[in-house]
Amino acid sequence: MSRIGKAPVNVPDGVTVTAADGVVKVKGPKGELEQEILGAIECKVEDGQVILERKNEEKPTKAKHGLYRALINNMVEGVSKGFVIKQELIGVGYRAKASGQRLELALGYSHPIVIELPAEIKVSAEAAKGQAPTIILESHDKQLIGQVAAKIRSFRKPEPYKGKGIRFAGEQIRRKAGKAAGK
Repeated sequence: MSRIGKAPVNVPDGVTVTAADGVVKVKGPKGELEQEILGAIECKVEDGQVILERKNEEKPTKAKHGLYRALINNMVEGVSKGFVIKQELIGVGYRAKASGQRLELALGYSHPIVIELPAEIKVSAEAAKGQAPTIILESHDKQLIGQVAAKIRSFRKPEPYKGKGIRFAGEQIRRKAGKAAGK
């Protein structure tokens, strides 16, 4: 029995949710999202709440019950508040420059890395003196922003010896001791 799936999703003011033909559409001040619901899950919108119910008790249906509830909750939260991911560039000479939908990274390679970001994501780069350069990603789509953040991080993952690389703000990297001094 899914405890998460049974909990209703509260719809805040200014957000409209419509469910028809296995597709849930959420529209709010930050944007518009839609999610297709597959399988034996039924979605109802009643009294400012979204309720998901299972048509049967088969294992795949139970597995999707909580999943779809979480996805719809993320959609409602995204179009009302939005999501922000901050990443820090730790390393000598690591820089980030944002212009429009392009992000240019200098990560110690022989060439700069240029990424063209989707239109749904707003990107900015900050560089304060004495602090690591920071990349700030903002979007209403949690799946998309997470995927883009993971792609950016994959260019230079934090390494355990010096801690250099791209990390999420507040992330703790498990550090390892280097080689013991030779005899």
